[in-house]
Amino acid sequence: MSDVTTTEVLAPSADPITLTQTAADKVAELIAAEGAEEALALRVAVKAGGCSGFNYDMYFDSEIAADDVVRSFGAVQVVVDAESASLLSGSTLDFTDGLSGAGFHISNPNATRTCGCGNSFS
Repeated sequence: MSDVTTTEVLAPSADPITLTQTAADKVAELIAAEGAEEALALRVAVKAGGCSGFNYDMYFDSEIAADDVVRSFGAVQVVVDAESASLLSGSTLDFTDGLSGAGFHISNPNATRTCGCGNSFS
């Protein structure tokens, strides 16, 4: 694994996930609030589980693997592992702020079924 700021691995396929400007701004804000000494990227992954078969997982990460897909959205780097990339292909990450439904939301064209919470899909 290597430092996020020095390694960028680009897969030849389409972007696994795109961030809206609102999401990129919010991620940049959250990374700045972390105050970490090392560069952080947003890792988006798909894990088995949940009521519909798969769960989305998002967290800040300072390391990337050789087969990770890395994309930049302004100052924000997004890292997706190779296995998750195929399940996320064409997805969009957005952020909404308000009284109802505030938070990050993934719109995934590959999901044939989702649960009510929006975190699980198949």
